[in-house]
Amino acid sequence: MGLMDSLLGAAQQALGGQAQQGGGGVDWVRLIVGLLQDQGGQGAAGGGLGGLLQQLQQAGLGEQVQSWVSTGANQPVSGDQLGAALGGDLLERLAGQAGVSSQEAGAQLSQWLPQVVDRLTPQGQLPQEGPGGLDLGGLLGQLLQQR
Repeated sequence: MGLMDSLLGAAQQALGGQAQQGGGGVDWVRLIVGLLQDQGGQGAAGGGLGGLLQQLQQAGLGEQVQSWVSTGANQPVSGDQLGAALGGDLLERLAGQAGVSSQEAGAQLSQWLPQVVDRLTPQGQLPQEGPGGLDLGGLLGQLLQQR
C-alpha cells in the first residue's frame, strides 16, 4: 500500500468512511479526485476544480454549486442533472471505471461531489490551483483537515 492509497483511505474516513458504499464497493473519493485532478488536460473540467464548477454553473447548476462552495447547507443535485452538465461521455467513463451503470455513476456522483467540493472550500473560496491543475496532495490534505 503506497502513500497515495493511505491518503485516499484517510480522505474516505474524513468523509464519513462511507465513500465505498453503493456501486459494489467502488472508491468514489478516488474517482472524484481523478475527475478534479485534470491529468494532462484530459480531465473532465479541463481546469481542475474551478473548471469543473464553472462547467456546472454554465449548465444551469449555479445555485447548487454556490451552495457547495459557501459555508451554508449544500443544495442537492441529481445524477441526471450532472450527466447533462458534464456530458454523457464523462459519466460513461466514470461508470466504466467503477464497473456500474451510467445511472448509478450519476447517482453516486450526485451524492459525493457536493461533499467533496464542500470539504475543499471550507472558507467559501476555491483552493489555489497550480499550472498543472489541482495538486492531489494538497487536495487530500484539505479533505483530511475538515474532519
